[in-house]
Amino acid sequence: MKTQVKKLDGTKRELHVEVEGDVITNKFEDVFKKIGQEAKVPGFRPGHAPRDVLEKHYSAQARQQALKELIPEVYNQAIEKEGLDVIDLPDIYDVKFEGKSLIFKAAVEVAPEIKLINYKGMRVEYKKIEAAPDEVKRQIDSLRESHKAQNTDESFARSLGYPAVSDLERAVERQILLQKENLQRQNIEATLIETLSKAADFKLPESLVKRQLEDLLRRTKLDLALKGVERAKIDEKESELAKELEPQARAQVKTYLILAEIARKEKIAVDDQMPARAMELLLREADWQEAK
Repeated sequence: MKTQVKKLDGTKRELHVEVEGDVITNKFEDVFKKIGQEAKVPGFRPGHAPRDVLEKHYSAQARQQALKELIPEVYNQAIEKEGLDVIDLPDIYDVKFEGKSLIFKAAVEVAPEIKLINYKGMRVEYKKIEAAPDEVKRQIDSLRESHKAQNTDESFARSLGYPAVSDLERAVERQILLQKENLQRQNIEATLIETLSKAADFKLPESLVKRQLEDLLRRTKLDLALKGVERAKIDEKESELAKELEPQARAQVKTYLILAEIARKEKIAVDDQMPARAMELLLREADWQEAK
């Protein structure tokens, strides 16, 4: 197999592939064997027709089937040989299949080269989380209002499943603390990602941006439909929505690629849990400083 890669831009490559000889011959042997097992040739039982007879009746079909099987097989071997990290389906063109030779080109999109700053020991500022008494009181008052409760404090606490007001206050305090902790973690994660993103300049693969944008657009249209917006009005706004959502799609793709690069360096499996595991590593290795 002969392969050659031409760099078109930061993420696009043109792959030139050429195979000949036994690869082609063996593929035709396999194809004619399969055809012979099923073909109905006058004068011969299935599986007993000679090769020359099969070629006479099924040469066009065999060529088409051989090409159909060869291109993906050879393509996969070629990208493995060249070490290309392809992230989308290829565009195959300039196919030449003559005699014992197959030549084709494939336009592919690959993962960009990402140069990261030192992601271990990044500074993280945090605040001690507290729930002030007045916050607890406001939350309980809000609960009373939503339940339209007019009984005593004790009876209201019991109506919510707490034996005493003090138990309700402790539960509300824990809830406030948990909400604040979650919010602080989200802000810390966003700050880490922002720092990494600003320092990493690379071309985003447009195929990934397109897929992410389509997903965001689909979810947004579904949300609008669930809110009662008419289908016709949603369709009218589709191009406008896509324009509004594109920056978000690009940011999400960039974040994913940065986390994937960290995962690659740290030998973290790239699966559905990869972003969470990569973020856990960033947080674990961070330089935590209490904000003043």
